Amino acid sequence: MIDEEIIDLYWKRDEQAINESQSRYGKYCFQIAWNILHDREDSDECVNDTWMRAWNAIPPGRPDRLGIFLGTITRNLSFDRWKHKNAMKRGRGIMEVAIDELIECIPDRCSTEAAVETAELERMINAFLNTLSEKERNVFLRRYWYVEEYSDIAKRYHLNLNTVKTTLFRVRGKLRNYLEEEGIVL
Repeated sequence: MIDEEIIDLYWKRDEQAINESQSRYGKYCFQIAWNILHDREDSDECVNDTWMRAWNAIPPGRPDRLGIFLGTITRNLSFDRWKHKNAMKRGRGIMEVAIDELIECIPDRCSTEAAVETAELERMINAFLNTLSEKERNVFLRRYWYVEEYSDIAKRYHLNLNTVKTTLFRVRGKLRNYLEEEGIVL
């Protein structure tokens, strides 16, 4: 079943939409949750919660790309669960390391203008990603969107581990420079 047909099922409030979503995107969403949580039970729960969120969001929304829509829901739910589970814990896991790596490039904003600034920052980052080579963009997204380990990225793209680390270091530098040129104060 194609995405448009699945979305039509959601609009008709047909519960088959959830089964079709699970069949088509279940593994994809689970992998996103797993990369963030590294816990099967929590990952399964986030994926199941994804179907409920999609059910509540469609209608009134009608996503252009169902896979990205579902993946984003899963990612956000997984981050929320990770934050909840790690709120009182100490230690440095991959999530904190990945966030720390980006902290030097992306400013922290807490003001009434935050929503506008966040949207503008998102636009700038998307524009920046379009300036990268396919390899750089894929490595960057695998690390910072899908939160994959360096070693997993290296295996996926048949790269040396140090090549992945060096690529990410250089892309973070390019991102920092790009944002500064766009007037973002870091």
